[in-house]
Amino acid sequence: MLKITNTLTGKKEEFIPINSGEVKIYVCGPTVYNFVHLGNSRPAITFDAFRRYLEYCGYKVTLAQNFTDIDDKIIIKANEEGVDSLEIAERYIIQYWKDSMALGIRPANFHPRTTHYVDEIIDFIEDLIAKGYAYISEGDVYFDVSSFDDYGRLSGRKLEELIAGARIQPGEKKRAPEDFTLWKAAKENEPYWESPWGKGRPGWHIECSVMSTCILGKTFDIHAGGSDLIFPHHENERAQSEARYGKPFARYWMHNGMMRFAGSKMSKSMGNFITIKEAVKKYGKDAIRYFVFSKHYRSPIDYSEDLLQEAKIAVTRGNQILDDFEQSLGEKQPFAKKTPWVSEKITEFKTYLDDDFNTPKALALIFEMINEVANASEQLRRLEAFHLVRNEFGPVLGIFDLPESGHFDIDGLVKILIDLRDQFRKEKNYKKSDEIRDRLMSLGIKLMDTPSGTKWSF
Repeated sequence: MLKITNTLTGKKEEFIPINSGEVKIYVCGPTVYNFVHLGNSRPAITFDAFRRYLEYCGYKVTLAQNFTDIDDKIIIKANEEGVDSLEIAERYIIQYWKDSMALGIRPANFHPRTTHYVDEIIDFIEDLIAKGYAYISEGDVYFDVSSFDDYGRLSGRKLEELIAGARIQPGEKKRAPEDFTLWKAAKENEPYWESPWGKGRPGWHIECSVMSTCILGKTFDIHAGGSDLIFPHHENERAQSEARYGKPFARYWMHNGMMRFAGSKMSKSMGNFITIKEAVKKYGKDAIRYFVFSKHYRSPIDYSEDLLQEAKIAVTRGNQILDDFEQSLGEKQPFAKKTPWVSEKITEFKTYLDDDFNTPKALALIFEMINEVANASEQLRRLEAFHLVRNEFGPVLGIFDLPESGHFDIDGLVKILIDLRDQFRKEKNYKKSDEIRDRLMSLGIKLMDTPSGTKWSF
């Protein structure tokens, strides 16, 4: 029986999906204006493994994770560089994919982008206005927090306390300090869309409500993300979604603790971070995932070069033991039947992860199995333990399932295919060049021919 801590109730609860055998999850994704750092990777790694575990248990999982591709930070960076904001977003979305692949994070089923859902966002806001939950003020649209009686339940904050501590900032046109923006009127040198309220763009909170409900339904199973998003982002998402539809938004809310650097939240704005590219190069994928899973997902975790180095040593030793054993088998493929001992260990593994996804205990069991591979006196026991690590437990946490050399440079691979396509085009073999483009498109890779050459994106 799987139990998870539901932030909405503050209790560990039995997980019961809306539809038997199916789970729908929304995870808040990155705002793509810069490189993703290691702290940003914690929710992605955590809920990648949680999804894997649900699938291991037999659930059909639909996972959506967004890209915020229009935002103040993106606009500022675009203006600094003198380029279009979508060019900035595209650049860092590509980098995000590279980093995710390097960390062994599987793509979600859906990766919606805010700019692809502007029409739906406008419809959502119009409905909130019609229902009396939102109001227009000089081209901006705000959510009237006082109109939603259940506001503050997710974060545990009382409306009276928010009102007492809030102030309306210069330039804001809202009625009350606690109200939040649904639509921002366009300023000079900003991208905009036409709307019933004039030129503007979506606010931050509204985008996730729209993309999640469009893809997963008005009520879905799990909304997940970092604990720093509980307030105001997730609180506001919940308020506006339930105000529009009159039914629960997400049934369960899961939040991971922050990754801290010298006691403070790892943050690009504070400059106390390490990029994923740097971290993977220095420690490797398995060591980073080991480091993340060594702490319970709801607890804060402190970045430590010493701990990551220890993790690297541990997984390097583990991979060596597994590789040496596999080579000793020769051409014979390892096979392990579900013996009583194997079944007992699988039950133990699931018991740990069923208890609010307790990865530290699951990780300890994996290393217990690696020790069996290295030291067990019986060949059958070594074979059983090897099977459990490589084929059962490792794939769930995304460690020890593939050798570290199994990662590849997707950018370089696509560049080779682009060069080949360019050669076919020079030879006027358009059938072959179109075939490469179409095959890449079927894999979710879009080619764009520009004056400066062919660019690509997911």
